[in-house]
Amino acid sequence: MAAKLKHTGTDVLKSNSSNSNAANSAISENYQIEFQDTSYDIWQTKYQLKSKDGKSVDNNIDQTYQRVAKAIALVEDEDKQESVHKDFLWALRNGAIPAGRIMSNAGALDHKPATSTINCTVSGSIQDSMDDILEKVHEAGLTLKAGCGIGYEFSTLRPKDAYVSGAGAYTSGPLSFMDIYDKMCFTVSSAGGRRGAQMATFDISHPDVLEFIKAKREDGRLRQFNLSLLITDEFMHAVINDEDWNLTFPMTQKEIETDNINLEGNNKVVWREWPITESYVSNEIGQVACRIHKTIKASKLWNLIMSSTYDFAEPGFILIDQVNEMNNNWFCETIRATNPCGEQPLPPYGSCLLGSINLTRFVNQPFTDNATFDWNKFKKVIRVFTRMLDNVVEINGLPLIGQRDAINSKRRHGMGYLGLGSTITMLCEKYGSKDSVKFTEEITKILAIEGWKAALDLSKEKGAAPVMNKEFEVSGEMLFKRPEMKKDGYKIGDKVKGKILHAKYSRYMQKIAQEEPELVAELARIGARFTHHSSIAPTGTISLSLANNASNGIEPSFAHHYARNVIKEGKKSKEKVDVYSFELLAYRALINPKAMPYSDKEEEQLPDYFITADSISPTQHVDIQAASQKWIDSSISKTANVPTDFPFDEFKDIYKYAYKQGLKGCTTFRFNPEVFQGVLVKEEDLKNTTYQFTLEDGSKVEYQGDQEIEYDGETHTAANLFDALKEGYYGKF
Repeated sequence: MAAKLKHTGTDVLKSNSSNSNAANSAISENYQIEFQDTSYDIWQTKYQLKSKDGKSVDNNIDQTYQRVAKAIALVEDEDKQESVHKDFLWALRNGAIPAGRIMSNAGALDHKPATSTINCTVSGSIQDSMDDILEKVHEAGLTLKAGCGIGYEFSTLRPKDAYVSGAGAYTSGPLSFMDIYDKMCFTVSSAGGRRGAQMATFDISHPDVLEFIKAKREDGRLRQFNLSLLITDEFMHAVINDEDWNLTFPMTQKEIETDNINLEGNNKVVWREWPITESYVSNEIGQVACRIHKTIKASKLWNLIMSSTYDFAEPGFILIDQVNEMNNNWFCETIRATNPCGEQPLPPYGSCLLGSINLTRFVNQPFTDNATFDWNKFKKVIRVFTRMLDNVVEINGLPLIGQRDAINSKRRHGMGYLGLGSTITMLCEKYGSKDSVKFTEEITKILAIEGWKAALDLSKEKGAAPVMNKEFEVSGEMLFKRPEMKKDGYKIGDKVKGKILHAKYSRYMQKIAQEEPELVAELARIGARFTHHSSIAPTGTISLSLANNASNGIEPSFAHHYARNVIKEGKKSKEKVDVYSFELLAYRALINPKAMPYSDKEEEQLPDYFITADSISPTQHVDIQAASQKWIDSSISKTANVPTDFPFDEFKDIYKYAYKQGLKGCTTFRFNPEVFQGVLVKEEDLKNTTYQFTLEDGSKVEYQGDQEIEYDGETHTAANLFDALKEGYYGKF
């Protein structure tokens, strides 16, 4: 594929020289690389607005930007709409990319009125009753129909074989009810044309945790879910110290009385934090009494988690105590679930809108000794984009009252970035190096501080988030979580406003105060416009389309030339398409048009700073994430890719290292063709993998993963056909 340089400024010159010094003067800050076909196709499929009869409303990507900017600017007072619209359009043309639901649905009310601009939601807590389980299925169906992703915690449901007195029978357990949600999601997404996205979280102390860990080993089961464990500090201490681990579930007052259980000095009872306290027995600091169902070695459970993650890439790993300790809304929320990709830990009925800044748009003179990052332009985009995302709250389109109340009260949004890996390469650095870690921290710190400055300015102009002026009563639980409040003179029963609890006593805002004490003092006095400002999403689709395949979110590029498996309407299996990394296209356009990854020819070789996801060590992945997490107030979706032959014992250490580094979560991916076919696949992995098919007469045939097969009137790659048949989704897109 030949990359071309699109001229967007008057001084741009196209350079075919492979000499970086010769290229220095030729590369302007206004360069933009022509979109590859796959990027344009994804825009047409996902974000181009079309009428009911399929006619284009947006004729090109810039018209999509114009539609979105106009819709979000209409939230402003009439006298400001024109100037704000101009600012918003400038930001969109200079690297600001709202999340997919905004790009698709903002300004589209006449064509699809029942859709939302919000990507992330979490279900209300699922109560341990059949009525509430089915009610939450209904609510989830409405949420998915609106185009939102949704997360749930299922460990609030009693374990398998527990007695249900009202039914006079024994329960089938949480996993059986998850199957209902899974089928609902597939049905709703199939009808609506957008793949549904769900996250299921599960407490590490639940008696059915082993079943949860192994649930996806069954072909086709729970494929509409990502799975993550809620890992506590207590469990990690037990693993590190090789201690026993209790599997427990809360007891109702009726159970305690019926079984004549003494809660004091009973070695079959432990006190633990639990998201639901109604109907359970709790103590003065909010912990509930839990019955110990079984005791196992923590190391045994840990090894099961690690082997499952190694072979199946799930379950994910949410360090839930760290999530709640660092939550800006620590005083009014208990978080137990996240959105489907994990970057937004949210309370019951919580919702959050997203947006990412394309960092590649701020690199001047890339791939040269004079390569620089335009910090001033970056700061300006952050400030404008913050206003834009804040405005989206007013056009949220959420289907449930609880969701709308939450987003209007707290005005949560998650601004992040994409293209970090591509940008580091364009600056002639290696992703994972010490310099790249420092750059990541600086980028994220500026994103945070500029965002909170905008929060103050917007609050002065438009008012603080309603939760900031709400009064909260000081409780024993609150003083237990924040002992410094007691030192400041607060006592149980006192009333204190949310803006003080947010700005002064949030652990995250205390870190901001170390850098900007006057800013945070003013936020405590006036209140911020929103409670949360930042998170880093995976940005898979917007990176591939609107950013011309700049690296996803915080990630390095998966590879510089690879196959991506995409769902195409009418196709019975996923379709393999060739894609190129943005930095490869840019390097070809600006430096050397012959460049090609893995080439043996000297004139085609790339510089050694062109590295990819699986050439980076797991600790380097974690170090990058940790550098960013310091300044991200929500969380980060990141995957540490490791080669298929990566040693298992080294793999296990990744998660302990992530815990020690203070991360809120950790996810890994190891290509394992025996189990599943990934979204992103290297050609060499396909060629090295053989798939066996059984024909109707019982005979068997074998194909390499990249070979094309004629089947059922269509052409499929062997890998994608095998996966579709094995997982049961063949012909169901």
